[in-house]
Amino acid sequence: MMKRILRGARGDEGSTLILTLFYAMLSLVLILMVTAATSLYLERKRLYSLADAAALVGAEAFELSSVSLNADEPTVTLHSPQVREAVSGFLRGNPADTFDALVLEDAASLDGKSASVTVSSAWRPPILTLFVPEGIRLEVTAVARSVFR
Repeated sequence: MMKRILRGARGDEGSTLILTLFYAMLSLVLILMVTAATSLYLERKRLYSLADAAALVGAEAFELSSVSLNADEPTVTLHSPQVREAVSGFLRGNPADTFDALVLEDAASLDGKSASVTVSSAWRPPILTLFVPEGIRLEVTAVARSVFR
């Protein structure tokens, strides 16, 4: 009986090599996909941090003459040209060259109280594969408001 089991096992020679190669390729593809997804996530977070800082600079872009008192509380009136100029200056002086094709899409104050900044940049995966696009354009928007307390 023992001889019959051993003889049947001999017909399965080499089948584990195919499975091993398949799982190695699957693991490699999975590792490359996770690497690309992580890179995309981190690039978006970096871009959002830059947009958030730029929005804060835009929210602080006001003249002292534009501060008024309403019900004994100071309020600020922001103007879009001042916001855009301050944000543009911030992006020129910031290490924004670490972003690929960084563009200031919009910097404005829609309500006169808050600054809205939209920036975009190109993202490319660290390793090109057949399953990941060569690159995409990321766009983020951040809003900040100056408040006196």
